[in-house]
Amino acid sequence: MAEKYTYAVGKRKSASATIRAYNGKGEIIVNEKTLSDYFNNKILEDIVISPLNLLSLTNKYKITIKVQGSGKRGQAEAIKLGIARALVKIDESNRKILKTKSFLTRDPRVKERKKPGLKRARKAPQWSKR
Repeated sequence: MAEKYTYAVGKRKSASATIRAYNGKGEIIVNEKTLSDYFNNKILEDIVISPLNLLSLTNKYKITIKVQGSGKRGQAEAIKLGIARALVKIDESNRKILKTKSFLTRDPRVKERKKPGLKRARKAPQWSKR
């Protein structure tokens, strides 16, 4: 029989992370690698585990994550949102604590589209009088 888990999704920019939280001993697996092997950056690892640290649940759940799209920073923030959502599904009393730290708010900022006649979203070609 398959293990029972809590499922959640987190998104940031073009990154999308699916989270499965099992009862376990505190290991986090991202795309079939350990957290430190996947991110190999302490700052990004801290972003990922920040919801668990806030609730003092770092060694209570085994979390498996599938993430794709965007860059490493966007992926880390997508995972953070997904973990926070999973923790709320597990225990509704976590909602107030996570919400005050804005861990349950999806960051809506995305890259602005390129406009016609411009080089990028806002950069215009150099203007010449003659």
